[in-house]
Amino acid sequence: MSAPLGTTAFWILTSLTEGRRHGYAILRHVDEASGDPGSLKTTTLYATIERLQTRGLVVDDGDEIVEGRARRYYALTDTGWTRLEEELADLENRASAARGAGTRAPSARRRSHDGSGRARIPRPAALVPAPLARAQR
Repeated sequence: MSAPLGTTAFWILTSLTEGRRHGYAILRHVDEASGDPGSLKTTTLYATIERLQTRGLVVDDGDEIVEGRARRYYALTDTGWTRLEEELADLENRASAARGAGTRAPSARRRSHDGSGRARIPRPAALVPAPLARAQR
């Protein structure tokens, strides 16, 4: 599989799954879908679209003048669809693995509280320096 898309590229490709969009519509959709309004800046959007075009994941899909303003539209390529599906499968596999790790019995997780009210999962002894490993037992 290819290297991960990155957050911005992922959201742009996701936005284009609903059909061609112009830049501002992509920006609005990403703000809404990601739950993080204003996080994607215009310059980042267009720089990322340019990289996605270079990789063959997105293409220009026409220009229009609407209310005196030029709009350039973008669309997913077949390669873009495939790459997004791969990314989604990878995310689902990682989420499943994380959920599976969290379903073990509490004794297997060896949780303890440090007084802060937050659960602490001790590091495996192989990762803890010897003096600290003895103190954790």
